[in-house]
Order: sequence, then C-alpha cells, then structure tokens
Amino acid sequence: MDPADIRADTPVLRETTYLNTGASGPSPRRVVDAVEGWYEHHEYETPATTGMYEPAFGLFEDVRETVAGHVDAAPVEVALTGSTTDGISRLPLAMDWDSDDVVVRTDAEHAAGILPWRRLRDEYGVEVRVVETDRGRIDPDEWADAVQGATLATFSSICWTTGALAPVRELTEIAQDAGARVLVDAVQSTGQHAFSVHDWGADVVAGSAHKWLLGPWGAGYMYVDEAFAETLEPAQLGYRNLVDPYADPYEYERGAKRFEFGTVAPAPYAGLREAIEMMESVGLDTVESHNADLTDYLKEHLGDDRLVSPREYHSGLVSFSDPDPEATVERAADANVQIRSIPTAGVVRASLHVYNTREDVDELLAVL
Repeated sequence: MDPADIRADTPVLRETTYLNTGASGPSPRRVVDAVEGWYEHHEYETPATTGMYEPAFGLFEDVRETVAGHVDAAPVEVALTGSTTDGISRLPLAMDWDSDDVVVRTDAEHAAGILPWRRLRDEYGVEVRVVETDRGRIDPDEWADAVQGATLATFSSICWTTGALAPVRELTEIAQDAGARVLVDAVQSTGQHAFSVHDWGADVVAGSAHKWLLGPWGAGYMYVDEAFAETLEPAQLGYRNLVDPYADPYEYERGAKRFEFGTVAPAPYAGLREAIEMMESVGLDTVESHNADLTDYLKEHLGDDRLVSPREYHSGLVSFSDPDPEATVERAADANVQIRSIPTAGVVRASLHVYNTREDVDELLAVL
C-alpha cells in the first residue's frame, strides 16, 4: 500500500491540512468500514446464529495475535484495553504499595504517566521521584541515580512534548539492574516505527489505536511480561479474567489476559486490527522514511533558533517556540491548518505522518 492511498482514503484530509496526529489521527475509510461492518455483523447477524459472545471472543483472540505480531510479543502477553491511559492505570491497581516504595518518572510525561503516581503518593505515601529532562531527552546518568531503590520506573518511548526518542532498552536495563520494574508509554511509537517489546525488555508497555495507527478511539493494548503478570492481582474481577468465575477460590487467567475483566464493545478492536494491517501493508520503514523527510523539511525552514525538537530525526513530532502558542494555533486553524500547543512546555507542536505532504508543510510555514 502506498502512503498516497491512505491520504486518498481519509475523507477529512480533503477538508483540512491535518498536522495533529500526535493528539489523534483521522481514520481512513477502510478502518471506519471495519468498525461499522463488525458492529452490523455483531448486532444484526450473530444473535440468529452463533450468539453474540462467541464471535466477540473470537475477535478478541484474533486481535491479540495481531497486536502481538505488531510489537513482537506472544499473544498471552497482550491484554486489550480502552486506551493507553487505561492500560497504564491498571498496573498500579494490581500491585501492593506502602510508604517504602518509590516510583520514578520524568518531568515530560503525559498526564497518564503522572496522575497514577500522585494517587499512590497521596494514598500510600509512596515517594515519587521526577527526573528532569533536556527538551524531553533523558540523561542516563541522572536516570541511574534516580532509580536506585525504586519499585517502578516509567517513561515514554517518544516524548509527547518534543518528539525526542528515548533509548528505551538502555533506560530499561538501568532501572531493572537497580531492582525496579519498568513501564513504557509507547503510544507515540505505535504506528510510527517498528519496535520489539522483547528487545526493549520492559515489564509493561502500553499503547493505543487512535494516534499514529490511525485507528478508532476505544481500543488500546497492554503488553505484560508473562512472568511479571503471574505476580499481579488486578483490582477488577469478572467473567473474562478468571479461569472459572464461579469457582471459590477464583484463579486468574494466565498472562496479560487477567487484565481483561468484563464486557466491552468489540467493534473498536476490529478497527485496531484493520489499522495495524494497513500500516504494516505500507511498511513501517516507509512510514519512518516519509516522516523523516517531512520533518527535516519543516525543521530546515523553521531554523534552529525556534526549534525545540531534536534537529536530527527522532519522530514525526516537531515542536517549536512561539511567543503566543495559543494565538498561533488559532491563526493556523483560521487558515485551515490543524496543529496544537503544549501548555506544559510552552511550545507549538506539529505532527507529520505518512499521509502528509511537503505541500502540507508549506501551508504551515505560510501561517508561521
């Protein structure tokens, strides 16, 4: 599949210049058709044939396999969630905490990587250490100092504020050598570049469909190392995460499936599967080279004095300084160019993805 095919299949791209995939990517027709087609099949056909549960559970199994193949995991290590935030938030609820525990995060995390640890601090007295970054870049030495004695260390594979790509394996090994478990927020990586959760070595990785995969809202995934999963006891119990929901005592399902506990809408996961297959048909190497070309072009015209993101290619996210970020975003919207500001960093951010063109970048530059 060619990148131009995705552009042609995405109706909203005929209405606006969309440069905000890092917030949420618009879905092509084939993804929306997969969601709608599955809804119709499930609601109109299955009640008169197999019943509604069997095909839903079959879809879940199939999507776990698709996700596992995409991130180089085993299906038993994949749980289907509602979003990245959903997946991240399920982990601390499955662990035991007290005032002797320590969580380490960076100062550049999304709210999903901040709020769960504040709750642990407020409810259990857990110490939360915050590692300062340099425009989203994590210094390994400072990270090594911070994770000493930590229970859990968490960071993003790609910084959402600047697009800086983290040395995931190195940071993971440093934290694990210090005795900490590692949680990686991979939502800005999923659909942008190929990665292997096993090569990364993290204990938990969370991602979602609705950004760079161009999938629907309501479908995410959570990789959990199988051995680590066996030590976790999720807070929610239901008929899907127990071997026998009527047994007393109960027994959790093997691996990550213990995090899937009740009835959810199946159709968004049909969209997640379609989105992964679509991006893999384009080829993640093609996606990365395309995004690198566009971001290099934008950075060259922005100039180093305005650029906040790394000058070399890290990701499709490009952040730059602006005296009034909100006003610039509004001015761009008036010109039918969709970008966003990052209030926590005081920058404007553009997201360049496989369906964008140099002409899209030129429209942004004209606004600036």
